[in-house]
Amino acid sequence: MDPEELPVYEIEYLNYQAIPEHGWDIEDDDLFEKAAGADLDEKDHGSFEIRGTRYILDGAEDADQKWPFECRAASCAYCTMIVYEGEVTMDMDLILTDEEVEERDIYLSCQSIPESDEVKVVYNAMYEDYLQENVVGVREA
Repeated sequence: MDPEELPVYEIEYLNYQAIPEHGWDIEDDDLFEKAAGADLDEKDHGSFEIRGTRYILDGAEDADQKWPFECRAASCAYCTMIVYEGEVTMDMDLILTDEEVEERDIYLSCQSIPESDEVKVVYNAMYEDYLQENVVGVREA
C-alpha cells in the first residue's frame, strides 16, 4: 500500500509535569484548552501527526520530541500516558492492570496506536501520584 494512502492521526500532547506547575488538575475538563492558552513550550504542549500504524512514542520521536521510555517491550511503566480524549489500542501490555487501562485510561506509549482521528494524551504520566505509588519501580513483568 502506498504510504500516502494510510490514515493520518493527529496527536495533541501535554507533559504531565506542566499540570502541577500551572496549578491544574488531571481531572480538569478543559485541561487542553488551558494548555493551549498558557503559551507552553513545545516540550510541554503541542501536536504531531502519525500515519498508519505507528506507535505514539515513535510518532513523538519522529516529531523530535524526547518522551521518556525504558524498555519498549511493554514491561515497564516509564512511557505511560493518560489518554485524555480519543481512542488507542495497545499491541502488548505486561505491566498495567485491566482496571488501569479501562478505568484510568493509562496506556503505554511504546505500544499504543491511535484509533480515532484525533487523540489527546498526557505523556510523562509516570509522575502521576497513582502511578508512582502503584506501578513505577514496584511491579515486575
